[in-house]
Amino acid sequence: MILRAFTENYKPRTMNNEQQTILILGVTASGKGRLAFELAKTIGAEIISIDSMKVYRRMDIGTAKPPKEARERIGYHLIDIVEPSEPFSVGTFLDLAHQAITEIKGRDKPIIAVGGTALYIKALLYGLFEGPGTDEQVRTELRKRAKADGLEQLYCELQKIDPTAAERIHPNDSKRIIRALEVHKLTNKPISDFQQQWNKTTSHDWTIIGLRRERAEENKRINARVKRMVEQGFVEEVKSLLAEDKPMSKQARCAIGYAEITDYLNGKTTLEGAIELIKKNTRRLAKHQRTWFRTFRNVHWLDIEPKESAEEILKHTIRLLNNVE
Repeated sequence: MILRAFTENYKPRTMNNEQQTILILGVTASGKGRLAFELAKTIGAEIISIDSMKVYRRMDIGTAKPPKEARERIGYHLIDIVEPSEPFSVGTFLDLAHQAITEIKGRDKPIIAVGGTALYIKALLYGLFEGPGTDEQVRTELRKRAKADGLEQLYCELQKIDPTAAERIHPNDSKRIIRALEVHKLTNKPISDFQQQWNKTTSHDWTIIGLRRERAEENKRINARVKRMVEQGFVEEVKSLLAEDKPMSKQARCAIGYAEITDYLNGKTTLEGAIELIKKNTRRLAKHQRTWFRTFRNVHWLDIEPKESAEEILKHTIRLLNNVE
């Protein structure tokens, strides 16, 4: 009853006649997904996932997707949208995220974006700088080549000059293939180099909330999550994915957890060895995330105590939102 009375006083802030947009970030296993769900229930928001692995269908346990029951109660976006055999790029993420934002705003609902994929978060906040302007003559020549020789030929060329971009771009995505080749022709640099740069202006009016825990507590939560994943049938999930007709893309196959369990199934290590390596690599990921997050501006950090309940974290979050101007 106390929490209900407390949250009923919360009114989603509006600016320039737009719904409030809230972004929740934190290292893996920090509790950001649970907070996003509880906050969305409270304020009637929809959730946009900012996670490079939750986009893949049937990769459920290893990516810690929200349970089916949660997704039936709250509108979730950018989860289960591509096959594990398909690549997925930050550019595609941005296109779909902006589409979701437009749709949610059309329903007059607040937006909660949540995730830990730092590259995607930074792109959502600041946008990607994709290189120089266009050259219509170069672009027309590339279109003619695609029509005459086939798009596959252009994609093979892209794989040679910019394998990083080629891994992120689907072989049938003519628009992005041509753009990548155009940038290389104009600058003699791969478009993937430019995609590490960002604009300085934040897109949308995001209120950014970061969840932060003591390092020892984070490691404890990571270890517990890995143990829970195995108990829930993670090995069987990976085995099923490897048995599918189309092989997993390099991006999906190299995801933490999936790579280690694949090695176990291929006889390269023991299950115990794979589990310990997942824990180690996940802790390394968390360290990498912390480094990225320190570069983000205007983050309202919530320092979470080990024994704080989800209800208490929600109360702190709502108090923070009420105080943000």
